[in-house]
Amino acid sequence: MSCNMERICSARSLSRKSIFGVLLALLSAASMWWYVQEVLIPYQRADAAAHGRPRGNLSDLYPRWLGTRELLLNHRNPYSPEVTREIQAGYYGRPLEPGRTADPRDQQGFAYPVYVVFLLAPTVRLPFALVQEGFRWLLVVLTVASVPLWLAAVRWHPKPMVNFVLVVLTIGSFPAAQGIKLQQLSLLVGALVAACMAFVAGDHLVAAGVLLAMATIKPQLAAPLAGWLVLWALGDWGKRKGLIWGFAITLMALLGAAQYVLPGWIPDFYSTVLAYRKYTAGAGSLLDALITPGWGRVLSFLIVAAAAGVCWRLRRQGADSFAFALISSMVLAATVVIVPMVAPYNQVLLLPGIFLLVRERARIWNTNRLVRFSCFAAALLVLWPWLATFSLALASIVLPTQSLQRAWALPLYTSLGIPLGILGLLCFLLRDLFRPQESLS
Repeated sequence: MSCNMERICSARSLSRKSIFGVLLALLSAASMWWYVQEVLIPYQRADAAAHGRPRGNLSDLYPRWLGTRELLLNHRNPYSPEVTREIQAGYYGRPLEPGRTADPRDQQGFAYPVYVVFLLAPTVRLPFALVQEGFRWLLVVLTVASVPLWLAAVRWHPKPMVNFVLVVLTIGSFPAAQGIKLQQLSLLVGALVAACMAFVAGDHLVAAGVLLAMATIKPQLAAPLAGWLVLWALGDWGKRKGLIWGFAITLMALLGAAQYVLPGWIPDFYSTVLAYRKYTAGAGSLLDALITPGWGRVLSFLIVAAAAGVCWRLRRQGADSFAFALISSMVLAATVVIVPMVAPYNQVLLLPGIFLLVRERARIWNTNRLVRFSCFAAALLVLWPWLATFSLALASIVLPTQSLQRAWALPLYTSLGIPLGILGLLCFLLRDLFRPQESLS
């Protein structure tokens, strides 16, 4: 009788904790979306009006969609200055003028490989307002779907309630909210990469290679992971060659089809990327922003060199090993750190690293005080945006709107530190991989 009562009490306690966790996640997600809609966007509108900056549809999908439409329907070069000015008219509400110093520096050119048009081709005859709304909801679905895919990739199988909490917190994070509001293709790439890694974990290597090639619509995000996976596949060619064949054949097909619809597109794409870096003052990485561009490049090189060395040493690890999940997560975290653009929506690539760290929390915590402090600091970096938005939501009860808008940057204070915190803790886990007595499974 006593044992039964203890079980009942324990079950009730767990149920209360689960319900509390779900409610806390829902409140956190709601506060983030409230902040974006009621604080950040109104502030940006007011600031743009005060400084005479144009605001059109501000959809990151629009330049790609219009370029696709003009190429496929009107046979115009999407990289041309004429199409760029038409893009600006929709994105900003008018073409940018060099004489207006308050105008944005980002020209919003078609700065993607031309084979992105094959993904957008079904939409070119539809009105953009309909495409925009549909794509926004597609990104919501893909972001939600990416959570179980990443969990499969890192081989973590939490309880359904924990799964639900992770989905809510993911869709309620600032990177996801920003990406959805802007209709950013980084969220699409993140979902493609998540599916690719889940297929690798499930030993469906040809399909994984196909998805990896499709993710190269954003080459700066996909290239580091592609380099690691190709190296890994070469580490056991007989068993893993399907990944390389799937990747190579799909990429060649995309490049060939792109050459067919727009002959000689690669120099135009390269020129557009160079122009983008020029008018965004170099489009520096997160490290460039935190220290200096010079030292940022040096540190980025060291990170790439160190990651390459680790990948080489562990290239023979199986897809079902802890080592493979850790290295893949580390490569994606390093990508966010070194990619030449500081954009929170790219942080969706940190999800596998975060999930892996949560799964291995006991291993990390049971070490020493320095590591525990680092763990606490990284957790604070990740949780701070929700703490800040929840505080602002409570403050809105008594504070006027203008006061809240003055605190618009509060939830973003830790944005630059989050990727470094995740990468640092993942690097700590590496030490176990080089101890002969430790299991790598």
